Amino acid sequence: MLDQPREAGLADVLTLQRKAFETSTATDERALFQDTLAEYCWARDVAGLSPRTLQILVQPVLEVCSFYDVVPWRLTSRDVDRYFAGPGKPGRHATMRSKINRIDGYFAFLEQRYAGEILRRFGAAVESPIDPFNRPRHRGDFGLRIPPSARATKEFFAAWRDALPVARKYPVAVRNYVMSKLTYISGVRAAELCAVGLGDIHWENGQWGRFLVHGKGARGSGPREREAFMFQQGRDLLWWYIEEVRGEFRDDPTDPHAPLFPSERLPASIAALEMPVAPAVLPDTFRRALKIASREHLRGPVGELFPHLLRHACATHNYEAGMPLWDVQVLLGHTWATTTVGYLATAKGDPERQSLESSRRAVRRLTLES
Repeated sequence: MLDQPREAGLADVLTLQRKAFETSTATDERALFQDTLAEYCWARDVAGLSPRTLQILVQPVLEVCSFYDVVPWRLTSRDVDRYFAGPGKPGRHATMRSKINRIDGYFAFLEQRYAGEILRRFGAAVESPIDPFNRPRHRGDFGLRIPPSARATKEFFAAWRDALPVARKYPVAVRNYVMSKLTYISGVRAAELCAVGLGDIHWENGQWGRFLVHGKGARGSGPREREAFMFQQGRDLLWWYIEEVRGEFRDDPTDPHAPLFPSERLPASIAALEMPVAPAVLPDTFRRALKIASREHLRGPVGELFPHLLRHACATHNYEAGMPLWDVQVLLGHTWATTTVGYLATAKGDPERQSLESSRRAVRRLTLES
């Protein structure tokens, strides 16, 4: 007799589930899909991610679902395989790995918060289409980035600066030169440097001043602000650029919201309104300028430069000059020392010499103690 109410209750639940499933439509599924996307973005927003990062998170989900015209819980592992092996296959393995991981992250959210409702209303079990067989692995797709030597880098910048006075567009040429040299000195990324405003420079901080950048977040945490280092050379360079060249661009160089490195071209809408702040130069523009300059002035086995290679050169040359690994990590803004070690793959170390130096230090310490 005790089992009868339990069986009756279970029958009622199954009946309600069947009725909910029978009355649900494709429109209801799509509406819930949009609701889950919105709530997923809200949850990640609460976690501190930027709007741009939120858009990147959901884009792969929308991309695959639009291709098959289905809601995500109707996707199968085979669907994902066919898409990323065929029409959706990106040019770089890192891009595919990033997209698939974002799809898997969204499904983790669905399983946590909506699995019961989706099963009850639509009779579909929520299970990520990313399984052990199609989950991409980090295989070192970036390859070994070999920066030019410290001597070749110094000669490159010297030759480039000597050529500045005869440049067709002197302010633009100086801007490109200063951006490249500052990237090498401070180790900042191209996107970080392009976003720096005049009000982000703090001349009084530290020994030689620092500037604020919106750095890349670690492990999906979103962009993080940090102070980048100028050192004496970078301070002198920036001071010269701001005093002598920055005012040549067509905006107000006294506005703290103006970009440190503005674009030479003002959009027609901005020019017509005579707005005081010009748009910042784009990272792709910076990359092209550095590539052209390296082809003209760089000598040695490394034929072309790009901003991230200058970041590697910054880490490698400072480490070879004696900067400790921890300080190189702080300089680059890395959260994990293992990331910094990857930047030093071409650093010229001498373990035998370091072993001898360590032995000599131990002998001197014992001598002083005795």
